[in-house]
Amino acid sequence: MGYYINLQNIDLNKYMTILKSADLLPSRLVLKHDIDKHFERIKSSGVVNLEEYLERTKTKRKLQDFSKQYEVDENYLTILTREIKSYLKPPCKLKDFPGIPAKIVLTLKEKGLNNTLQFFEYSLTPAKRKKLSMETGVSEEWILKLARFTDLCRIRWVNHTFAFILIGTGYDSAQNIASTNVSELHEKVNRFIEENGLFKVRIGLHDIKLCIEAAKNLSFDMIF
Repeated sequence: MGYYINLQNIDLNKYMTILKSADLLPSRLVLKHDIDKHFERIKSSGVVNLEEYLERTKTKRKLQDFSKQYEVDENYLTILTREIKSYLKPPCKLKDFPGIPAKIVLTLKEKGLNNTLQFFEYSLTPAKRKKLSMETGVSEEWILKLARFTDLCRIRWVNHTFAFILIGTGYDSAQNIASTNVSELHEKVNRFIEENGLFKVRIGLHDIKLCIEAAKNLSFDMIF
Protein backbone atom coordinates (compact mmCIF):
# COMPACT_ATOMS: atom_id res chain seq x y z
CA MET A 1 0.00 0.00 0.00
CA GLY A 2 1.13 3.56 -0.60
CA TYR A 3 1.91 5.99 -3.37
CA TYR A 4 4.41 3.65 -5.01
CA ILE A 5 4.31 -0.08 -5.59
CA ASN A 6 6.11 -1.90 -2.76
CA LEU A 7 9.28 -3.27 -4.37
CA GLN A 8 10.06 -5.31 -1.27
CA ASN A 9 7.03 -7.46 -2.06
CA ILE A 10 8.28 -8.39 -5.54
CA ASP A 11 10.83 -11.18 -5.36
CA LEU A 12 13.21 -11.91 -8.24
CA ASN A 13 11.36 -15.04 -9.39
CA LYS A 14 8.09 -13.15 -9.58
CA TYR A 15 9.72 -10.25 -11.40
CA MET A 16 11.38 -12.55 -13.93
CA THR A 17 7.93 -13.94 -14.74
CA ILE A 18 6.58 -10.40 -15.08
CA LEU A 19 9.37 -9.42 -17.47
CA LYS A 20 8.90 -12.50 -19.64
CA SER A 21 5.30 -11.55 -20.43
CA ALA A 22 5.68 -7.76 -20.20
CA ASP A 23 5.11 -5.48 -23.18
CA LEU A 24 8.40 -3.62 -22.80
CA LEU A 25 9.65 -0.49 -24.49
CA PRO A 26 11.81 -1.33 -27.54
CA SER A 27 14.95 -0.08 -25.76
CA ARG A 28 14.32 -2.57 -22.93
CA LEU A 29 13.50 -5.71 -24.89
CA VAL A 30 17.07 -6.87 -24.22
CA LEU A 31 15.86 -7.77 -20.71
CA LYS A 32 14.12 -10.82 -22.19
CA HIS A 33 17.34 -12.14 -23.74
CA ASP A 34 18.92 -14.96 -21.68
CA ILE A 35 16.72 -13.83 -18.81
CA ASP A 36 16.97 -17.09 -16.89
CA LYS A 37 20.78 -17.03 -16.97
CA HIS A 38 20.98 -13.38 -15.93
CA PHE A 39 18.53 -13.76 -13.07
CA GLU A 40 20.20 -16.91 -11.76
CA ARG A 41 23.44 -14.96 -11.48
CA ILE A 42 21.69 -12.02 -9.83
CA LYS A 43 20.04 -14.39 -7.32
CA SER A 44 23.44 -15.92 -6.54
CA SER A 45 24.31 -12.58 -4.90
CA GLY A 46 21.76 -13.25 -2.18
CA VAL A 47 19.41 -10.53 -3.45
CA VAL A 48 15.81 -11.61 -2.85
CA ASN A 49 13.57 -8.76 -3.99
CA LEU A 50 13.60 -5.61 -6.12
CA GLU A 51 14.21 -3.27 -3.21
CA GLU A 52 17.36 -5.18 -2.28
CA TYR A 53 18.47 -5.21 -5.91
CA LEU A 54 18.20 -1.42 -6.19
CA GLU A 55 20.14 -1.01 -2.96
CA ARG A 56 22.96 -3.19 -4.31
CA THR A 57 23.14 -1.30 -7.63
CA LYS A 58 22.18 2.23 -6.60
CA THR A 59 25.42 3.85 -7.80
CA LYS A 60 27.42 3.30 -10.95
CA ARG A 61 30.35 1.96 -8.93
CA LYS A 62 28.12 -0.48 -7.04
CA LEU A 63 26.54 -1.65 -10.27
CA GLN A 64 29.95 -2.20 -11.88
CA ASP A 65 31.19 -4.14 -8.85
CA PHE A 66 28.02 -6.25 -8.86
CA SER A 67 28.50 -6.95 -12.57
CA LYS A 68 32.07 -8.14 -12.10
CA GLN A 69 31.49 -10.17 -8.95
CA TYR A 70 28.48 -12.11 -10.24
CA GLU A 71 29.36 -12.08 -13.96
CA VAL A 72 26.24 -10.29 -15.14
CA ASP A 73 26.56 -8.05 -18.20
CA GLU A 74 26.85 -4.42 -17.04
CA ASN A 75 24.59 -3.13 -19.80
CA TYR A 76 21.92 -5.67 -18.82
CA LEU A 77 22.08 -4.53 -15.20
CA THR A 78 21.90 -0.86 -16.24
CA ILE A 79 18.74 -1.42 -18.29
CA LEU A 80 17.22 -3.64 -15.60
CA THR A 81 17.83 -0.94 -13.00
CA ARG A 82 16.15 1.68 -15.23
CA GLU A 83 13.14 -0.57 -15.73
CA ILE A 84 12.72 -1.19 -12.00
CA LYS A 85 13.24 2.47 -11.12
CA SER A 86 10.48 3.43 -13.54
CA TYR A 87 8.08 2.07 -10.90
CA LEU A 88 9.31 4.95 -8.71
CA LYS A 89 8.91 7.81 -11.17
CA PRO A 90 9.23 11.37 -9.82
CA PRO A 91 5.94 12.78 -8.47
CA CYS A 92 4.11 15.48 -10.42
CA LYS A 93 4.15 19.06 -9.15
CA LEU A 94 0.74 20.39 -8.14
CA LYS A 95 1.43 23.69 -9.90
CA ASP A 96 1.73 21.89 -13.25
CA PHE A 97 -1.83 20.57 -13.34
CA PRO A 98 -3.97 22.52 -15.84
CA GLY A 99 -6.62 24.77 -14.35
CA ILE A 100 -5.44 24.75 -10.73
CA PRO A 101 -5.52 28.37 -9.43
CA ALA A 102 -2.14 29.74 -8.33
CA LYS A 103 -3.64 30.80 -4.99
CA ILE A 104 -4.54 27.19 -4.18
CA VAL A 105 -1.08 25.98 -5.17
CA LEU A 106 0.51 28.60 -2.92
CA THR A 107 -1.77 27.76 0.01
CA LEU A 108 -0.91 24.06 -0.20
CA LYS A 109 2.76 24.87 -0.62
CA GLU A 110 2.68 26.73 2.71
CA LYS A 111 1.56 23.45 4.27
CA GLY A 112 4.47 21.64 2.61
CA LEU A 113 2.39 20.06 -0.14
CA ASN A 114 4.19 20.73 -3.41
CA ASN A 115 3.73 17.49 -5.31
CA THR A 116 1.54 14.42 -5.64
CA LEU A 117 3.69 12.26 -3.36
CA GLN A 118 3.36 14.79 -0.51
CA PHE A 119 -0.34 15.31 -1.22
CA PHE A 120 -1.21 11.59 -1.37
CA GLU A 121 -1.51 10.81 2.35
CA TYR A 122 -3.60 13.95 2.96
CA SER A 123 -6.17 12.99 0.34
CA LEU A 124 -6.71 9.24 0.73
CA THR A 125 -10.23 9.38 2.18
CA PRO A 126 -13.20 11.78 2.23
CA ALA A 127 -12.47 12.44 5.92
CA LYS A 128 -8.84 13.33 5.26
CA ARG A 129 -9.79 15.57 2.34
CA LYS A 130 -12.37 17.38 4.50
CA LYS A 131 -9.78 17.89 7.24
CA LEU A 132 -7.27 19.30 4.74
CA SER A 133 -9.94 21.62 3.39
CA MET A 134 -10.72 22.92 6.88
CA GLU A 135 -7.03 23.39 7.70
CA THR A 136 -6.16 25.26 4.50
CA GLY A 137 -9.37 26.95 3.42
CA VAL A 138 -9.13 25.24 0.03
CA SER A 139 -12.56 23.96 -0.98
CA GLU A 140 -13.28 20.24 -0.81
CA GLU A 141 -14.07 20.38 -4.53
CA TRP A 142 -10.52 21.47 -5.37
CA ILE A 143 -9.01 19.03 -2.88
CA LEU A 144 -10.95 16.20 -4.55
CA LYS A 145 -9.84 17.32 -8.00
CA LEU A 146 -6.21 17.30 -6.91
CA ALA A 147 -6.73 13.89 -5.29
CA ARG A 148 -7.86 12.50 -8.63
CA PHE A 149 -4.82 14.01 -10.36
CA THR A 150 -2.63 12.53 -7.64
CA ASP A 151 -4.07 9.04 -7.94
CA LEU A 152 -3.62 8.99 -11.73
CA CYS A 153 -0.05 10.26 -11.53
CA ARG A 154 0.94 7.17 -9.55
CA ILE A 155 0.68 5.25 -12.85
CA ARG A 156 4.12 4.85 -14.42
CA TRP A 157 3.30 6.38 -17.79
CA VAL A 158 1.08 9.24 -16.60
CA ASN A 159 2.30 12.84 -16.20
CA HIS A 160 0.30 15.96 -15.32
CA THR A 161 -0.88 16.50 -18.92
CA PHE A 162 -2.00 12.94 -19.49
CA ALA A 163 -3.75 12.92 -16.10
CA PHE A 164 -5.74 15.96 -17.27
CA ILE A 165 -6.68 14.12 -20.46
CA LEU A 166 -7.73 10.98 -18.60
CA ILE A 167 -9.96 12.96 -16.25
CA GLY A 168 -11.43 14.72 -19.27
CA THR A 169 -12.45 11.38 -20.73
CA GLY A 170 -14.07 10.25 -17.48
CA TYR A 171 -11.29 7.96 -16.26
CA ASP A 172 -10.52 9.68 -12.98
CA SER A 173 -8.78 7.05 -10.85
CA ALA A 174 -6.03 4.46 -11.15
CA GLN A 175 -8.61 1.75 -10.48
CA ASN A 176 -10.77 2.96 -13.38
CA ILE A 177 -7.77 2.79 -15.70
CA ALA A 178 -6.80 -0.70 -14.51
CA SER A 179 -10.26 -2.09 -15.24
CA THR A 180 -10.93 -0.49 -18.63
CA ASN A 181 -10.67 -1.85 -22.15
CA VAL A 182 -7.60 -0.84 -24.18
CA SER A 183 -9.47 -0.02 -27.39
CA GLU A 184 -12.18 1.92 -25.55
CA LEU A 185 -9.69 4.08 -23.64
CA HIS A 186 -7.60 4.60 -26.77
CA GLU A 187 -10.60 5.87 -28.70
CA LYS A 188 -11.84 8.18 -25.94
CA VAL A 189 -8.41 9.65 -25.20
CA ASN A 190 -7.72 10.51 -28.83
CA ARG A 191 -11.21 11.92 -29.34
CA PHE A 192 -10.69 14.22 -26.33
CA ILE A 193 -7.28 15.31 -27.65
CA GLU A 194 -8.70 16.05 -31.09
CA GLU A 195 -11.78 17.90 -29.81
CA ASN A 196 -9.67 20.09 -27.53
CA GLY A 197 -6.79 20.65 -29.96
CA LEU A 198 -4.19 19.44 -27.46
CA PHE A 199 -1.72 17.58 -29.68
CA LYS A 200 -1.04 17.14 -33.38
CA VAL A 201 -0.41 13.42 -33.01
CA ARG A 202 -2.53 10.60 -31.64
CA ILE A 203 -1.67 8.54 -28.58
CA GLY A 204 -0.75 5.05 -29.76
CA LEU A 205 -2.64 1.91 -28.80
CA HIS A 206 0.60 0.45 -27.42
CA ASP A 207 1.04 3.44 -25.09
CA ILE A 208 -2.51 3.02 -23.78
CA LYS A 209 -1.87 -0.67 -23.17
CA LEU A 210 1.28 0.13 -21.19
CA CYS A 211 -0.68 2.63 -19.10
CA ILE A 212 -3.41 0.12 -18.25
CA GLU A 213 -0.93 -2.64 -17.39
CA ALA A 214 1.00 -0.24 -15.14
CA ALA A 215 -2.21 0.74 -13.32
CA LYS A 216 -2.93 -2.92 -12.56
CA ASN A 217 0.27 -3.11 -10.51
CA LEU A 218 -0.86 -0.43 -8.05
CA SER A 219 -2.82 -0.78 -4.84
CA PHE A 220 -6.06 1.18 -4.94
CA ASP A 221 -5.85 3.04 -1.65
CA MET A 222 -7.61 6.24 -2.65
CA ILE A 223 -11.28 6.22 -1.60
CA PHE A 224 -13.59 8.44 -3.66
